[in-house]
Parts: sequence; structure tokens; C-alpha cells
Amino acid sequence: MNTILPKRDPNAAIGAIARAATSSAKAAPTGDIRVSYEFFPPKSDKMEARLWDAIKKLEPLNPDFVSVTYGAGGSTRERTHNAVSRMVKETTFEPAAHLTCVGSSRDEIDEIVMDYWDAGVRHIVALRGDPQDGIDAKYKPTENGYAYSCDLVAGIKSIADFDVTVGAYPELHPESGDWREEIDNLKRKVDAGATRAITQFFFSPDVFWRFQDRVLDAGIDIPIIPGLMLQPNFKGLARMSKLCGVSVPEWYAELFEGLENDTQARELLTASLAAELTAELHDRGVRDFHLYTLNRAEMAVAVSRILGLHHRKGGRTPNRHSA
Repeated sequence: MNTILPKRDPNAAIGAIARAATSSAKAAPTGDIRVSYEFFPPKSDKMEARLWDAIKKLEPLNPDFVSVTYGAGGSTRERTHNAVSRMVKETTFEPAAHLTCVGSSRDEIDEIVMDYWDAGVRHIVALRGDPQDGIDAKYKPTENGYAYSCDLVAGIKSIADFDVTVGAYPELHPESGDWREEIDNLKRKVDAGATRAITQFFFSPDVFWRFQDRVLDAGIDIPIIPGLMLQPNFKGLARMSKLCGVSVPEWYAELFEGLENDTQARELLTASLAAELTAELHDRGVRDFHLYTLNRAEMAVAVSRILGLHHRKGGRTPNRHSA
């Protein structure tokens, strides 16, 4: 259940952003900061054009990797595969394909995994997925399928030596009963072969620190990468937060009041607030950041440049792993 966090002074963002730009600029030349981006597969020619426009703008920043989501119940299976395969062939990105347990048998998922390997993909984001009957419905494993994400991770690793990323939930997964269940679930995924975890988005650095402490106390030593949402539509963000159990700061909501018809101001605020959050995380040692781009480049470019990625030189060559 999402809550409203206490008020705070939004003017603190100015100093925090300045600190981020200064400290990350010093770190960037050593390759100390790594940023990754998430995209979703396009549903139309217009959306595909927007995706590839974003890719062209973000590619020069040489992200650590990019990921492409997988629709509910595998509804975007073909579009996800096409987008990821094209990235392998035409870009310098290291693409990661999202894959879920929902709506497919083990044999079907194994075939998808092998197809990705043959296409040159070496990284999969393994998730359980939302219930087939809707996000509010009770989850039921697909018949003859992988029941949970830990099972999916083990299945993927048994097929080939993929780099496997999983999800983590710093404010509890909506279906978790308590923190022991949450952390035990993450540990099962790590024991199955996961190499990193990306968190659900959040707004307060304290949320991340508390979660990181719980992870470390459990002896989990894979990288926990904070996920940052770049959604300038506050109504959409609030709706998404409620579904995901993410706490929304009261001051955050107040900043967007009256800006419904001012897209530019909302995008500027979104990028600035994300930059402030990265500054606070960076100050305490975080060096990996995952940006949920919603296929929009401008805000991701702004946050990435504040983090120092414009200092990076060179890049990788397409068709790195093509068979």
C-alpha cells in the first residue's frame, strides 16, 4: 500500500544536483559510474520511430546495458525479441531481454531463451510477471511453466551462461507478507544464479539504504542497482506507484500541481528530481543507476550527463555475439 512521505524543502535539489555534477564528473573518466536504460517494445510504427530516436540519442552515452520489457502474459513476446535482436545487429548496446514466467510453458520459455542466445543476446532480466487475470488477481503459476522467478533464473542458467538480472523491491513486493519473505525470495533468486538486481523505483534515498542494509544482513552480495522512474505525468506516476506499493512524497506531488498543461516544466522537474536522488545515492557510494526511460531520451540524457556519462569515449561494435 502506497503512502505519502513527509514534506521536505524542494530547494535542496539545487545543491544536490550541483554536488552530483561535480562528484560524478570526477568519477566518470575512471569508468566509476555505470548507467543502464529500460525501454519497452513499440506497438506501432510511430512508437517504433520514437524508440529508435531515443536509442540514437542515448547510444553515444555508452550505457552499461539496456533492457527491453516483456508485456503482461508474454503479450509482447515477438516485439520484444525483434527490438532486442535489432539492437544487437545495429547498435553498440549490450541489450537485455525481459522474460517472465506468465503465460508460457517451460518448453516455450526455453525455446525463447535459446532463440535469444542464437541472436547474440547474453543478458536476460528474469521476472515472475503479473497475474494473467490482472494485477489485482491472485497469482497462479502457468501450467507446466516456471512457477516463480527463482525457477526461471535456474532454467535460464541451465540452458546457457547468460548474465541474469532480477527484480528487487525496497518497499516490499505488493504480495510479500513481510520482510523475511521478501529477502528470502531475493536470496532464492541469487542462489539460482542471478548476478544483479534492479529495484522498483522509489523517491527517498532512505528507502534504498534500509533495503540495502536488509540485503547485506542476509548475506546477499550481488549488486543492487537503484531504479529511477522518469515519468513526467504525475497522475500516471501516482497510479503506477499505487499499483506497485511505492510511497509518494507529499512534496513531490505538490511540485507538479498546476503543471498538467506544461510538458516542458514537468520534464524539467522530473529530470531535476531524479538528478537529486542520484546525487544523494552517489554521495554514499552508489555507482550503478538504472533509468526507466519510457522510451523518452531527453530526461535520460540530462540525468546521464549530470552523472558524467558525456565523458565516455569509444564504444562496442555491433554483432558482438552473433552466431
